[in-house]
Parts: sequence; C-alpha cells; structure tokens
Amino acid sequence: MDIKEYFARISYQGSYDKLDLATLTDIFQHHIRAVPFENLSIHCGEKILLDLEATYDKIVRKKRGGWCMENNYLLSWALKTLGYNVTLLGSRVYVPEYSAYAEIMDHLMLKVVLDEKSYIVDGGFGMVYQLWQPLELISGKDQLQTPGIFRLLEEGGVWYLEKEKRKQCVVNQSASTPQNVEKEACRRIYLFTLQPRDIEEFRDSNTHLQTAPNSLFVTKSFCSLQTTDGVRALVGWKYTEIKYNYKDNMDLMEMRILTDEEIEPILKEKFNVTLDKKLVPVNASRLCMF
Repeated sequence: MDIKEYFARISYQGSYDKLDLATLTDIFQHHIRAVPFENLSIHCGEKILLDLEATYDKIVRKKRGGWCMENNYLLSWALKTLGYNVTLLGSRVYVPEYSAYAEIMDHLMLKVVLDEKSYIVDGGFGMVYQLWQPLELISGKDQLQTPGIFRLLEEGGVWYLEKEKRKQCVVNQSASTPQNVEKEACRRIYLFTLQPRDIEEFRDSNTHLQTAPNSLFVTKSFCSLQTTDGVRALVGWKYTEIKYNYKDNMDLMEMRILTDEEIEPILKEKFNVTLDKKLVPVNASRLCMF
C-alpha cells in the first residue's frame, strides 16, 4: 500500500505536507470524484471484504468503487498516513420507506480533528446525499455546500445529519422513465454518536448488509459518482445525471432506462468501472435514492 499510488488513483496532484482544512477538502473532493459509491460486487457474485489491503487492491489497483466500509476505511488510512487525527464513527441510516433509523450500526464515517475543531468526513454515502466538504461538528448550523444545505443537530449526545433539498426539474420524464422523486424539503440522513469505533465492530454489519433479503444493497444494484457540478448514478437499469443548482435554486435531472447491452459501456464511460464478472442488475426496492 503506497500513498502516492492512492493519490494517482484519485488524480490528486496537490500538496500533502500541510495538515490543514484546505488540503483535507481537496483530497476528499478528489476521492469522491474518482471513486464511485457502488455495491456492484454483490450483484456480480463477489463478497465485499472488510479488509484494508483487499479494499486498497479493489479501489486503487482495480479502479473500482465501494460502499461506506470500503471508501471511508481507505480514506481513513490515507488521512492517517499523512498525519491527520482520524477517528472511526458508526451511524444508523434513516430509511424513508419505514420512517425510521436502521436498528443496527450500518454506516461507517470519519471524524477528523484540525486546530481543535472537529469535522465529519464521509466519502461513502453517495447519490445526492454525499457531502462535498468536511462538515464542522456544530449543532444547528446551516452549512451550505454545492449539493445543498447540510445541518447537524445534537440531542442528548446523539447527533443527527439532515439535508435541505432543492427542487428538481426532470427534463425527459416519460412513461419509460418513472420519476419517483421525493417531495420533502428536508431529508434525514443518519444519526450517530461520537463514540470511537474499531473496524471490527462493523464486521457483522458488513455481512448482514450484503446477505439480508431486505437490505437495500441486496434489493438494488447501484453505482454513483460525484462530478464537478453534480452527480451521476446507475440504479438497476436507470441511469441518472443531476446538475446541481443549474438555475433558480433548482437541480436539473435527466434519466433514461438502459438495455442490458448498454450497462457495461455506461459503467466504463461514466464511472470508469470495468467488472471482472457479469453484473446482474437489480432494482426491486421502492426506496427512492434521490
């Protein structure tokens, strides 16, 4: 494992001898624009291993993406290698379909301390809820980022992350591209505490999420990647591109349904992903991911 090889993977050519917020943000943004948030291994008949060297090989050498326990685990290694003060945290993701938070700790995230200030760094959530900058750990403060306004709220030692959403303009909505766009103005994302976690605490969750019949990761195949002005995503056979805040506080969304033959070329062209095994797309859950 070599930090310079990781930087080449994410096309980062900036300074990394300064442990400051600007450098942290720059590295973070290069990561989320190079490494997709995806669960394609599950739908290719592969297991997702909770192992740092296996994750490094998959993301850095094979140029794949991963879910939170891969993206953020690798990102924590990179930041610690540079000398950042990094702590693993665990959270429970909000599931709109059930109007409740997950019963188990199902999301890995990071806390980074810089100049006596704490920041949430999460490079493994994907879609339109992906942070684009470290989020200062302050309760009740609106923090405007390109994807929208993020807010942390603290109650009795429990922290809640939510996002104010913009309106969405779907330019090519048709019967063949069902909209299924959420209407709420504010979306809960997850809850967490500041209790430091060890990677071993995520082992059961890592197995559960890729095997449980009702797991979102089992019922949907997806791959999303942040761009310089938005996000692109493939969920099942539906390919979506979103441009953030293209006019009048509104996001521009374009969707189309792909054929089986178009899946592999789209993964290569739009996500720079080449799979070793055949992908079997799935989109069985009603849960909206945008």
